[in-house]
Amino acid sequence: MSQFLGLASRRPDEADPSSERTGRPPLSHELRPHRHRRPATEIPNPWIYPEDAPSCPENQTMMQGFEWYLPADYQHWNRLTAIIPTLPVLGITSIWIPPACKASWHTGNGYDIYDLFDLGEFTQKGARQTKWGTKEELQTLTQTAHAHGIRVLFDAVLNHKAAADYSEPARAIRVNPSDRNKTLSEKGEVEEIETWTGWTFPGRGSTYSPMRWNQEHFTGIDYDHLRRENGVWRFEGKQWAADVDEELGNYDYLMFADIDHKHPEVRRDIFYWTSWLSRQVKLGGMRLDAIKHYSFEFLRDLVTHIHLHVDPDWFLVGEYWRQDSEFLARYIEFMDHRISLFDVQLVNNFSQVSLRGEKGDLRTIFDDALIIWKPHHAVTFVVNHDTQDGQSLETPVAPFFKPLAYALILLRANAGMPCVFYADLYGSVGKSAAHEGSPGQDDGTVKGHQPSTPPVSGGTVIPKMMLARKYWAYGTQVDYFDDPACVGFTRFGHPSRSRGDGLAVVMTNDWEYKTKTMCVGKRHSGEVWTDVLKWCPGRVRIDSEGYGEFVVCPQSVSVWVYEAAFSRDLVDMFKL
Repeated sequence: MSQFLGLASRRPDEADPSSERTGRPPLSHELRPHRHRRPATEIPNPWIYPEDAPSCPENQTMMQGFEWYLPADYQHWNRLTAIIPTLPVLGITSIWIPPACKASWHTGNGYDIYDLFDLGEFTQKGARQTKWGTKEELQTLTQTAHAHGIRVLFDAVLNHKAAADYSEPARAIRVNPSDRNKTLSEKGEVEEIETWTGWTFPGRGSTYSPMRWNQEHFTGIDYDHLRRENGVWRFEGKQWAADVDEELGNYDYLMFADIDHKHPEVRRDIFYWTSWLSRQVKLGGMRLDAIKHYSFEFLRDLVTHIHLHVDPDWFLVGEYWRQDSEFLARYIEFMDHRISLFDVQLVNNFSQVSLRGEKGDLRTIFDDALIIWKPHHAVTFVVNHDTQDGQSLETPVAPFFKPLAYALILLRANAGMPCVFYADLYGSVGKSAAHEGSPGQDDGTVKGHQPSTPPVSGGTVIPKMMLARKYWAYGTQVDYFDDPACVGFTRFGHPSRSRGDGLAVVMTNDWEYKTKTMCVGKRHSGEVWTDVLKWCPGRVRIDSEGYGEFVVCPQSVSVWVYEAAFSRDLVDMFKL
């Protein structure tokens, strides 16, 4: 698969130089080691945006509109519809919504997908609505978002299907869960098993699609109902897709019934579904789930279909969880640059540096981040539903560091599209208080979102950073990543945005106050700047050369802006 993208695999006995240079342990032997890592010093400094350019593009900001532990109260589409009018104020231009298709049960989050063509319209799996609400409420949400200039990104789960309607006998080969290329018997004998691989969709019937799924449409399964055993089986006559991630030998199989994307009926149904979906709800793109687990060629064909036959302006972002930005960059190229990917390396950098506290080296925070390789095709984030507490890809970021991380993804130039997490704005219910599947939920009487974990920094700091991005994070950028415990950067502003006002950001992971002298441009000479976050007192007067001495409190971040900047009074008074 590495060869498939033009990357030769390193020999098993060849050392991984990245572990020696960084001091981090080497990657699992099940993943191809890094071929080439690019340090943060490769980021252009300064990054110049000409002041005489006629205009500066408006900053784009994504919000993930859910977290894992939201209650199964069937009210989330209504919750999102209610907050939509506030989102453009914060500069949000797109919202990623949770999987809207019917799950294996009506309280499921949707990654355990049952029926692509049921958006909460048919009584199946215990209810008509999904965990999030009805199809009509979803349509109201997408129409409201469109009216406010926000594109809705649909979370598409196309790797597998769950909760079949009937079981059927099957012949399959049991494989090693740790290496799917190896069988668990010397001769690879075929076993007689019973699999849940039949879908008839009794609540929907043939409405929208006549396809009935059976064993022929899948490559493998993880449960033998005949013996009541768990494992991984590959069906007789089927092969794992060759062009998938090589973790676990071949990571085609992830969970449930693994879809065979080579099957012509499968391809036809999924391609048709994307066109059908665009006619049912007003969308601006998709988030593609678990794409490391299914054929690269299939996804390229699907992306091309969307571009040619659905909407060429759809924004597509894929979840490919791999700390190898060179590989992800090649993947983007293979997709003809029609897809963006989440910056996995960057969020892991946030975790590793933050958990070292004052010993973390802030100068390395962007090392090998995808934004260095593909700044226009990277989506950056600090937390998402997969990395939050208790989830499969949990990637903890120290609480003190979250505002620093958000400043790094929201306020910098040429650094991808930032995605703000729902729980960091509105708080999280938390895994201990989650209501999924609990008694009393079926009647939909649980109302509202009552977080047990508050939003980051009380819910005031990140909205102010988002507003700073909206108004002042434009123009030339100068970096001051010259101290392992204190780094900063400035944005000069651009005349076409907010009268040319800019900003200065300084942060530290140390337990002492820090100062950093930085240039914000001669155009700002004589202005007096203050910290818009109100974490750091004092006023900074910009000298005749455009420099100021900016202060930051211990283990904190400060965002300095001209005290009379465009919309500064709105930002100072803003409450979410």
